[in-house]
Amino acid sequence: METPLALIIFNRPRPTEKVFREIAKVRPRKLFVIADGPRPDRPSDAEACAATRAIIEQVDWPCEVLKNYSEVNLGCGQRPHTGIDWVFKQVDKCIILEDDCVPDPSFFRFCEELLEKYYEDERVMHISGRGVFPNNPTSRYSYYFSHSLSCLGWATWARAWKYYDKKVSVWPELRDTPWLENIFGNERISESMKKHFDRFHDPTFDINTWDMAWLVACWSQNGLGIRPYSNLITNIGLNEEATHDQWAKIAKMIDVPTSSVRFPLQHPPFVVRDITADQFTIDRYLKAESKFLRSRWYRKQLGRISYILPDKIRNSIKTRLTISLKNKESKDVVH
Repeated sequence: METPLALIIFNRPRPTEKVFREIAKVRPRKLFVIADGPRPDRPSDAEACAATRAIIEQVDWPCEVLKNYSEVNLGCGQRPHTGIDWVFKQVDKCIILEDDCVPDPSFFRFCEELLEKYYEDERVMHISGRGVFPNNPTSRYSYYFSHSLSCLGWATWARAWKYYDKKVSVWPELRDTPWLENIFGNERISESMKKHFDRFHDPTFDINTWDMAWLVACWSQNGLGIRPYSNLITNIGLNEEATHDQWAKIAKMIDVPTSSVRFPLQHPPFVVRDITADQFTIDRYLKAESKFLRSRWYRKQLGRISYILPDKIRNSIKTRLTISLKNKESKDVVH
């Protein structure tokens, strides 16, 4: 494969091994590896990080392997985007995978062809591997254009990534415009996203995620994403101890089966957002959100703080807990 590929890893050798095996099949000529460092309060991290990095040494094909390994833990809020910054200082387009996102074999060719086709088209800023339809619809095209962006296996260009701003500096000017209402056509989601962006923009509020800023970057340029009608990525990163993954588990975003896209790709003869398909995604998100907020696990977490704190502090913690648990929704309003 001629297109550069970036792999983001941390401390999970088993899922990383599965993703690496799929990468090895397409033998990319250039592989960027972005690794976070061990957490100081987790003694087992050092060994797990080392075991994960050792997998990269299995590259046995002609390949330039470039490593950006952090010796300190930067976390989910910093490590991915600083690594992607590093990638796009060296190449003009790239396919990006995380250590728990296993691609269908057709994912790589899908991204590679579309990165080339829309290389100079400023309207298109993102290519998703994640498909949201349970079965392929009757559309004669292979993909559609969307405001719903998934970072579970994706690709983009340096020309688009240049708009990424961790501080989301444009948000204060956009906040009180009908910008989000125009994107979603749904007041409930618009208000929810406003609150997320408010907190993301607030330097005193620690949200350990990076991709909310990518949403702002794309949407602020009226950029479109490409989504396949087939699902080309399955996420295998469920961890019972990880709070973020409870949202994904309840929303049924883990271990979703893949199905290959057919080639040659059937390209739509227009670059127009598919509002119907986006509404399907929004409805799916709302249904998942409702199920999540009614879940026994979520109520249990809130119940733990219900009787021991003053109302003001308790409500503040509830708000923070809800945001923390639903950080994955930024990968699925998103997915």
